[in-house]
Amino acid sequence: MPASVPESIRADSIPAQRGVTNRLSFRCELAEARVATRILRAFLAEQGLDETEQFQCELCLAEACNNAVQYATPAGAGLPVTAEVICHPARVELRVTDHTAGFSLPADCNPIEPDRENGRGLFIIQSMMNEVNYYRGRDENTLVMRKTRTSQQHRPADDAATATLEDARRQLESCQQTISGMARELCFRSESLAAIFRCCTELGRTSDLEGFGYRLLHDLLHLTAADWFVMRLMPAGSSRLEVFAVSAPELRSEPLILGPGVEPDLAVELTAARRRRDVEFDARQARPGLEPLRATGPEANGLVQPLLFGDKLLGTLAIGRREGGTPFSVLQAEMIRTFSEFMAMQVVNARHLEEQVHARLVAHELDIAHRIQRALLPRSLPQLAGFRLAASWESARQVGGDFYDAIPLGDHSMLLVVADVMGKGVPAAMFATIMRSLLRAMAGRSHHPARLLRRLNEVLYQELSTVGMFITAQLVYVDLQRRHLVAASAGHCPVLLISGGNVRTLRVTGTPLGILPRTTYRQHSATFGSPGGLLLYTDGLTEALNPAGEMFSHDRLAQWLAARAESPMSADALRDELAAEMCRFRGATPLRDDQAFMVLAEDAAVAHDRGGTDVFAAPDPRSPNLAGSPLS
Repeated sequence: MPASVPESIRADSIPAQRGVTNRLSFRCELAEARVATRILRAFLAEQGLDETEQFQCELCLAEACNNAVQYATPAGAGLPVTAEVICHPARVELRVTDHTAGFSLPADCNPIEPDRENGRGLFIIQSMMNEVNYYRGRDENTLVMRKTRTSQQHRPADDAATATLEDARRQLESCQQTISGMARELCFRSESLAAIFRCCTELGRTSDLEGFGYRLLHDLLHLTAADWFVMRLMPAGSSRLEVFAVSAPELRSEPLILGPGVEPDLAVELTAARRRRDVEFDARQARPGLEPLRATGPEANGLVQPLLFGDKLLGTLAIGRREGGTPFSVLQAEMIRTFSEFMAMQVVNARHLEEQVHARLVAHELDIAHRIQRALLPRSLPQLAGFRLAASWESARQVGGDFYDAIPLGDHSMLLVVADVMGKGVPAAMFATIMRSLLRAMAGRSHHPARLLRRLNEVLYQELSTVGMFITAQLVYVDLQRRHLVAASAGHCPVLLISGGNVRTLRVTGTPLGILPRTTYRQHSATFGSPGGLLLYTDGLTEALNPAGEMFSHDRLAQWLAARAESPMSADALRDELAAEMCRFRGATPLRDDQAFMVLAEDAAVAHDRGGTDVFAAPDPRSPNLAGSPLS
């Protein structure tokens, strides 16, 4: 709500002849107040005020504007301060609108005590102005200061026409200067937009952010009459301001750490980054050894603008002149801020594009790994007389570490393998491929799974330990003619053995591949009756969770298999029922880990002919592969 002005004073405030006015609004900052005061003094000089009047008006404006900034309320600090000068032939009126709590203007100009700090500015204003009024409102207040122009007093009557013509000439000159300034500003903004559009066009043809940044910043040097720049960027997730682009090689310096807490003697770039606002730089006031921008020269000055995207800090842009001189104008500072905002947007776009490219590469890698894993699984499983094999594989993600294989070793024997490479992604798929190839090359006609595991560990240890990975595996040699098996494990889940309608757990301990450079594995031998079969699986089955958070567990799996071992079932039927059981148990709970299992089951017709006898037997004492016996 504007300040309320009494009717008597308001009528007196309206001159009979409209004056020449210059009105500025600026941010509630002392630096902006100083710039506004200098601009208004230059305007007073254009209107013909002598040096003394100019000084007095500038001093009063400076005191009023500084008070408006220093005593602004928290809400008012975000609102602009307005300073206005109205020049009439006989007087000058100064107005400053603030957003402070306001004060009571004393009627008399009382001298202040030498040791008193408050009230000096008001004393100066009342001493130098002919009339001072302060109008308080709900949201803003206005200080009105009037001063009679001494150069216009006691003017002879016959000079009135000449004075009127002189005033008209001055007004014309002021209008011409205003139009000229507007034209320069329009030209300046046009060149700036042209530079931005040109860089946008080039950016559309390339993803080179560094090259784009150099072209944009060199255009900014030309537009602001500057001769150096230093641009720093902060990598994602980092607190380091690292040099990204410089106008000269000698301006490169070490990264600046944007740490917590308040530190004295901060580099000006760190100050701008912490305050999230522009900061002026002057090499003559910077301390040697603490200010990287001193490399621009002992007389250099400039401006440091933070690169912000919303409230996110991306970096800083420092730009200036080596020979010092006049600071950047308000228009030039605004253009630096505009270019900084535009550059920040391009940095965000470039990083977003980089993330998209990385995501596509990762997706492509995962797709390759998925195809590798699919290729690891046998397209068809070997089927020996009287028995059938069936298997299932499901990945929790696009790529998993589980795989299975069945390697025929004779007319009535084969090597069954179920393994789990600990890890995800392409590395896990690669190690699974390597292990499968090595295993097929080493298997031959070996009836000793423990020896195979020991040899695999010796070959794979160096590569696995280097990347911090390991492999668990279960190897089972099966001789179906003798109904005999030999099992060895490298830290894997136990084997479930079906024999004559009963289900037994065959536990064999061992160290996972890749943990120790040399290790000895044990193996267990067993014989199974009819109907007979095996279930090999990975821990994804037993560790699956239902919506209540319960694990499926090994015991539940063994009970499920025992309920179906009483009546002979085909391998395909057991596979399908187990897969359906796992889905029912899991419900809507997402799959946490990969699941792989392989079922060996005797044909129902063969088992019926055998009469369902259970001939599960202990290992033959004469066999070299006794249960728990180490292999050399």
